[in-house]
Amino acid sequence: MQPTKDATHSSPLESQTVPRPSSPAPQMDGTSWLMLIVLSILWGGSFFFTEIALVDLPPLTLVLCRVTIAAIVLWWVVLLRTIAIPRDPKFWGAILIMGALNNLVPFSLIVWSQTHITSGLAAILNATTPLFTLIIAHLATDTEKLNLRKASGVLIGFAGVVIIIGVPDLPNPQPGSDAALALPTASWLAALAPLAPIAVLLAAFSYGCAGVFGKRFGATNPILTAAAMTSASSLLLIPLAAIIDTPWRLAPPSADAIMAVFGIAGLSTAAAYILYFAILKRAGASNLLLVTFLIPVSAIFLGVGLLGETLSVQQLVGMGVIGAGLVAIDGRLIRKRVR
Repeated sequence: MQPTKDATHSSPLESQTVPRPSSPAPQMDGTSWLMLIVLSILWGGSFFFTEIALVDLPPLTLVLCRVTIAAIVLWWVVLLRTIAIPRDPKFWGAILIMGALNNLVPFSLIVWSQTHITSGLAAILNATTPLFTLIIAHLATDTEKLNLRKASGVLIGFAGVVIIIGVPDLPNPQPGSDAALALPTASWLAALAPLAPIAVLLAAFSYGCAGVFGKRFGATNPILTAAAMTSASSLLLIPLAAIIDTPWRLAPPSADAIMAVFGIAGLSTAAAYILYFAILKRAGASNLLLVTFLIPVSAIFLGVGLLGETLSVQQLVGMGVIGAGLVAIDGRLIRKRVR
């Protein structure tokens, strides 16, 4: 899933794989705001669709369905636009890494986490993607160093994370102990439940790595990159889902689960990628950062309104602190107040 000023969520490759807009100062007009709100609903909806599909499908199988269907849709767009397909093996090797960093790892971690935490909390924690991206870019590049304002925003954002989850305690017996070795697999997995919030943070970290790594695709058509990336992650997921989930043994999914799978693949992945790039071209990467603020709101409204989920006051306060950190990173409100 969510974007930063230099890279996205739910993904996140995204702004790094697209050349900067030619316009020197793109502005957010009414149409751009409407497109941004729709994008936030699509990406926020991924948490909602996941919650429904997980009733009948295990995590890796769900992620495999998501990226495979999205890849089919995106390749259809590539063919319609007659976009040239690279033949360089180095490109496809890099795409394989990108598929792991931007799809396989974060999607799997977030989906697994939602077997233990609400979709709203997962979306809030996923909003830390810009914080990780800034740190990784600072360490891995010579051109995107942290300044005082951005560093302060990162610290504020992580303070919000601490408010939300604190320091998780694993139940006894600890995995690896003699007592734990005697437990069945289901108990092992249950013992990992307190780490579900950490799994979302690891997903955000993976998105941050993808954002920095994705700079190498700047000369490639972004729709082609997205199609290739989802295809690569599909290939990586096939053996994992087969070994871990053994999906052929599952009962047929319900109609609700099937619709949720098509929703998360067609709407929250394929359509979201296409809309993302349209906004990027129209309004610029800086304005696109605003979607980071909107995604948790969309996810919370969907989770509370349609799934009956609840969020604690502590979690909402933490979301506010993370939002304050993102405001500091974005900088526009601070500059307006200074003026």
